[in-house]
Amino acid sequence: MKTRRIGTAEVSAIGLGAMPMSIEGRPDESRSLATIHAAIDAGVTLIDTADAYSLNGGEHGHNEALIAKALASRSDSSEVLVATKGGHLRLADGTWTLDGSPEHLKAACEASLSRLGVEAIGLYQFHRPDPKVPYEESIGAIRDLLDEGKIQRAGTSNANPEQIRVTNDILGGRLASVQNQFSPAFRSSEPELELCEELGIAFLPWSPFGGITKAAGFGSTFAPFAKVAGAHGVSPQEVCLAWLLAKSPVMVPIPGSSRPETIRSSVSATELVLSADELAELDAA
Repeated sequence: MKTRRIGTAEVSAIGLGAMPMSIEGRPDESRSLATIHAAIDAGVTLIDTADAYSLNGGEHGHNEALIAKALASRSDSSEVLVATKGGHLRLADGTWTLDGSPEHLKAACEASLSRLGVEAIGLYQFHRPDPKVPYEESIGAIRDLLDEGKIQRAGTSNANPEQIRVTNDILGGRLASVQNQFSPAFRSSEPELELCEELGIAFLPWSPFGGITKAAGFGSTFAPFAKVAGAHGVSPQEVCLAWLLAKSPVMVPIPGSSRPETIRSSVSATELVLSADELAELDAA
């Protein structure tokens, strides 16, 4: 498995996005556990989750508890970095809301520590800016958690370049990662990616496929990915991940998966080498 860095941690170049195992359309628990175990077997050492990944507020923390259960049953899981988030919530009716208050973030971190069964969270990320709370106050809480040793590394998510710089300043240069949406169909986070590369901060693209499953020849943004996939005898999803990895050394894709075969396919993208011409074609798509 090829590796990349998130702060002081060396992790697999492809991570596992665990969200699909807890939201609408999720599989039964046995398949989810098998998916996490398949990821570990394939060399994945980064699993991304959040306390809000659930069907509704009544099962808050479902995804974290699922990951903890899967890891507890494996003796070879000690090297896995679990990255979770706080500040985003699902209400009883399944709708989403925000709470970026320092009080909530600190309480949320404590609850995540308990569900994950660890003394310190490997990577804790501020999930999404809350317009009701000054951004600096939210990040101040993350800094406090870092200083207190409750978290080993700090990240932010859904942040713009100014917020990334503010976060890194408040954290005293200790910002380890930024998690923003980035995919063939959603490339507006290019400035954030460039800033992360400049600062040496890992960039974790969420929803990295972003519609690539519709690639089979609709004359869309995704058609070039299907074309390149055909030339290599692989899936368009694998081409997408290889393209992302080639874009920057700080890129660490976290494709969502809920089946063992899909995470194995994603991992195989680390071995796919695209030519300069192919990369240029995909960049222009």
